[in-house]
Amino acid sequence: MKRNDPISHLMSRQVITAHHGDAISKVRALFRTNGMHHIPVVNGEQLVGIITWSDILRVSFGDAFQTDERTVDATLDHTLTLEQVMRKNPVTLAETGTVREAAELLAGGTFHALPIVSGSKLVGIVTTTDLIKYLLDQF
Repeated sequence: MKRNDPISHLMSRQVITAHHGDAISKVRALFRTNGMHHIPVVNGEQLVGIITWSDILRVSFGDAFQTDERTVDATLDHTLTLEQVMRKNPVTLAETGTVREAAELLAGGTFHALPIVSGSKLVGIVTTTDLIKYLLDQF
């Protein structure tokens, strides 16, 4: 395994994003449809935050009581905005970064996804799962 492998070797470039101002119901649909756990939030091409499935579960008590999806969506859309639920200013890694730097950030944080940026433009994402798969390929 090379210590300085570029992050581009394992980052996903086809990133599903939420957009600044999207309704929570739209974000919930993205999670359900795509089976993912982390969605970067952008304003144009600029990264402005990240939202996780755990963030959604934290605010959607209806999910705990198996309430109708439309009721949960309507309640969330009328009480919260994406900006209130997402995490602003997430930890990021420059696209010139290395796999080792990504591993250090993910190991040291309380998060499991690392947006990859060029300046403030989102260009990819790496998750702890991506990193584990990359390490498995090395052995």
